[in-house]
Amino acid sequence: MPLKGRVFSGMRPTGRLHLGNYLGALQNWVELQKDYQCIYCAVDVHALTTMKPQEKAELKPNIREMVIDWLAAGVDPQQSIVFVQSHVPEVMVLNTLLSMITPLGWLLRVPTFKEKVRQMEETEETVSYGLVGYPVLMTADIILYKADTVPVGEDQLPHLELAREIVRRFNFWYGETFPEPQGKLTEAPLILGLDGKQKMSKSLDNHVELAASPDETRKRTLTAFTDPQRLRRSDPGRPWVCNVYTLHKYFNPAGAQVVYDECTTARRGCVDCKGHLAQAVNTYLAPFRECRREYEANPSLVDAVLADGAHRAAAIARETIREVKERMGLL
Repeated sequence: MPLKGRVFSGMRPTGRLHLGNYLGALQNWVELQKDYQCIYCAVDVHALTTMKPQEKAELKPNIREMVIDWLAAGVDPQQSIVFVQSHVPEVMVLNTLLSMITPLGWLLRVPTFKEKVRQMEETEETVSYGLVGYPVLMTADIILYKADTVPVGEDQLPHLELAREIVRRFNFWYGETFPEPQGKLTEAPLILGLDGKQKMSKSLDNHVELAASPDETRKRTLTAFTDPQRLRRSDPGRPWVCNVYTLHKYFNPAGAQVVYDECTTARRGCVDCKGHLAQAVNTYLAPFRECRREYEANPSLVDAVLADGAHRAAAIARETIREVKERMGLL
């Protein structure tokens, strides 16, 4: 069956991934390989927009840990192109050229930019040019490889629409060159962290790493908050407000109905429920962790995947840059 198109997606290298990353994005990446030519990128240049200089030593180890998680989860470097953003420098060339046609007003209106500035407590005097231009670099990432499909959650649609506007302007001024990237809305669930209140996040320390040991997984899971109104073991629970039950539906789907029934009739306590979840997560992730150990024991395999990915990506990128320069009168 012919492939439907070319997908581009990237992740900022923050190190080992957690359950929320897996359910929200990585699982979908693996599925997309069945129908699309996929290009998956560790966007290290993007990471520099918010990284403190003293954190630079973490960048390379974080890339390696993240890519190992991708491979262990089923991203296939034979089917997909897997590489590091900065290893194909043509993206910086295209970023510069696109910045010549992108109005500043477009960038300042992006809601996520304003939110990021607030989070970082930046001002007009301190916010970096790179942070303002983040959507231009994101656009360059996508269209450098002539990708026509981008898996996104609804919160990312403003960035993608801006990418489409930049493409439309380039094509109007210089002739049809790039496909307008279409968003492929993913059913990415909002996975709450162990605190039961906020999205699972490493920075909030409310996460469970995919690569955690079975013992670490159990210890972390036992700290999870459950139904705040269930004060005694004999009280019936409300699984529909409990994130532990939500995770059961993903990692223990065959037993989720039993969990629901026993919780609502007080036949199962919260501690037992969390213990059963930890067991289900460990069983589910056992093949992933075994594969991950193989990559950890053979770092040259990861290096080879990234080198081959960069080589394959660069072949596409060079041709795109040649075409763009020709269109813009630079050749």
